[in-house]
Amino acid sequence: MTDGLSVPDADTGPLPALAARVSALADRLRIPRAEVFDAARLSVASGVPEELVEPLLGGRTRGCVCLQDRFVQRLALLRRTRRKPDGRRYTQQEIADAAGMSRQQAGALINGDRRPTMEHCAAIQRFFGVHAGFLTADDPEALAMALQHTEQELLHRLDRQWRAVRCPAPPQDRERDPLEQLLRHHGVRDIALRAARLPSDQHRDKVTEWLDMLLEMLFEDAGGRYAPAGREPAQPEPAGHEAPGPPGPAQQGDAPGLPGGC
Repeated sequence: MTDGLSVPDADTGPLPALAARVSALADRLRIPRAEVFDAARLSVASGVPEELVEPLLGGRTRGCVCLQDRFVQRLALLRRTRRKPDGRRYTQQEIADAAGMSRQQAGALINGDRRPTMEHCAAIQRFFGVHAGFLTADDPEALAMALQHTEQELLHRLDRQWRAVRCPAPPQDRERDPLEQLLRHHGVRDIALRAARLPSDQHRDKVTEWLDMLLEMLFEDAGGRYAPAGREPAQPEPAGHEAPGPPGPAQQGDAPGLPGGC
């Protein structure tokens, strides 16, 4: 190969933690872990060689790789696993037409004799219907993206299961529920599901704080009161009750915003 760029694979980083979350979801949904972590399926989804999937999930790193070798390996996987409706592989000419190059140039890319450009990668990824970075992402990142997709699918299944248990009313009745409409209109459920893809609990805590603020507004609009997890809903003030006025002169030394003596 020519002009191969050797770069170290990034550390597996949050991959083991992500795998642990997916494993917990699978257990909760009673889905066999062997099905969720099937190496062949994850290899097809990520482009990572099948024999490397399990070691990466366990936190091992791969060392140095050639970026061009990675491109050739994943392009070969795409040609092997993403085929025409009749089961035949896409030809070099078809790939060349999709990438805007000659058949000879496409052949050189497939054989590793030519270094691809970012434009070539983007065009080929679009042609095969895979996400951006499929041909170039390092192995831990590629596997993490595939697992995040699995996590999203499991979260959607869990959400549907939870709603089936907690909301036994017919779907048409739930569609007419004003709070359900508000939650869907503001995309709260989708945002919560996307939050699972964040790399740390600290990031998810920020999303939770934002959701608490939004849900409080929604419940107020719907005529109810909302309490974040772990807190009781605020009770309405009794009729005729007056809010305490500003602190008097004797309270000037008290903490700001607190009633005197507290």
